[in-house]
Amino acid sequence: MEICAATGNAGKLKELRRILEAQGHTVKSQKELGITLEPDETGTTFEENALIKAKAICEASGLPTVADDSGLEVDALNGEPGVYTARYCGRHGDDEANNDKLLANLEGLPKEKRSAKFVSAVCLYLPDGRSLTTRGECPGWIGFERRGTNGFGYDPIFNVEQYDDRSYAQLTTQEKDAISHRGKALARLEEKLEGFLQDKLTK
Repeated sequence: MEICAATGNAGKLKELRRILEAQGHTVKSQKELGITLEPDETGTTFEENALIKAKAICEASGLPTVADDSGLEVDALNGEPGVYTARYCGRHGDDEANNDKLLANLEGLPKEKRSAKFVSAVCLYLPDGRSLTTRGECPGWIGFERRGTNGFGYDPIFNVEQYDDRSYAQLTTQEKDAISHRGKALARLEEKLEGFLQDKLTK
């Protein structure tokens, strides 16, 4: 299937493209298709925002479109930053300021009180108006300092116990794909895709 990836985030695009192409799809970015639209993410959940983005970019591109809305939920902060993950500091996409604010808000807390999870909702929206949304989660904890350079967003301060408490930004691409919230959501999407597409044919 030829799919439009609805994101302007280079790091997210790279991950979406790598996973979707490994599943056998052809991926076009919205930039490659000349689409500069940035839909307002007015949803209160990751699922709502993924649907908003996928629908808008599908209508602009005419292609089946995959959009991801993902973020970080920290238990000690009652699920913050949540849907405000990318603009936690008050500015959209300022990774350094977002990390600084999160570390400051958790200052003084020991490891056992720094549990968190990355969450991803992935929506496939088809030109006929049907959509399929799946969710993936990756549990971990927030570190005390930045570590690693292989990642973006909160990756340098998000640590994973199953990889000896290394940060997301210290993992190899293969290690990250095996456990990532986005990878899990996309794998579930692929599992459901054939039945979802067949469903129309039987109606």
